[in-house]
Amino acid sequence: MLSRTADHLYWMARYLERAETTGRLLEVGARNALLPDPSGGYRNDWEAVLQAKGALEPFLEKYGEPNQRNIETYLFFDSDNPSSVLSCINAARENGRVVRTALTSPVWDALNGAYQELKQLQRVERSKLMTSELTDWTMRNCFLVKGCVQATQLRNDGYDFMGIGTAIERADNTARLIDVKYYVLLPSLSYVGSGLDQSQWALLLQSMTAQRAFNWTYTGEITAQKIAHLLILNRKFPRSLRSCVQWTCDHLDNIAENYQTGSRAQEAAHQLLDDLLNVTVDDIFDEGLHEFLGRFMARNAGLANTVQDVYLHGIPA
Repeated sequence: MLSRTADHLYWMARYLERAETTGRLLEVGARNALLPDPSGGYRNDWEAVLQAKGALEPFLEKYGEPNQRNIETYLFFDSDNPSSVLSCINAARENGRVVRTALTSPVWDALNGAYQELKQLQRVERSKLMTSELTDWTMRNCFLVKGCVQATQLRNDGYDFMGIGTAIERADNTARLIDVKYYVLLPSLSYVGSGLDQSQWALLLQSMTAQRAFNWTYTGEITAQKIAHLLILNRKFPRSLRSCVQWTCDHLDNIAENYQTGSRAQEAAHQLLDDLLNVTVDDIFDEGLHEFLGRFMARNAGLANTVQDVYLHGIPA
């Protein structure tokens, strides 16, 4: 496969996953804003959402002080924000359009349909759109495109590069969703273990469609350790860091087998997977969850850069 084609498929998948995560972050902010503030003071839920996306400074430059309506607009409709749902769907659709012949008709129809629906949403008065409608629309359309990929795409190089893009982006996004809860949304470390703490953990599970998976897997009350295990180390949960890195390895292994040669990207992915296999929840909390997640995101970004260099820029491994 030409590196140019692989590049477009890889980024199409990444932008779709990024759009979905922006929708999930919107849901986290909206749900947490409904929680009572035990301190009786200022809550920083929406500011935390912007920090999770690395978008706080650009937002403040354009909109000033954070409020829910402006943040919703910035995260969903703002074309100046490269991580907004609008920007991500547009970018995914453009990447798919360039390599239209590498996609099945159902995949293209789902992707192009989402793009056309989004253009119609832009014409609707903002006061008539609820946050839940925007997040539901995002989830539904991203799931539709991904479902068509799973059901109709040939398991060839293109499928593997879409899989790598999805897995790398999802790993980063899962880590950001956990991090925004643990170190930013909680007003003070004194609330760890409190009712507010437990409520926010429960909302995090809901925002990642993980509540039922958690109940099926773990007994007793919701705790930070159990949720960390589910979202970081549990291979059976499809959004966990371990699952994402495993899928990255699987797709890179498929490509290596097809071309009878390994690569630096394959080696880096397996090193990251080995580290996750050899760490425990106690190790993570001993290091500090925030510190662990920051280190993971840096390594995952490094893996993405290596994939780009090895496969998508035509540079020999």
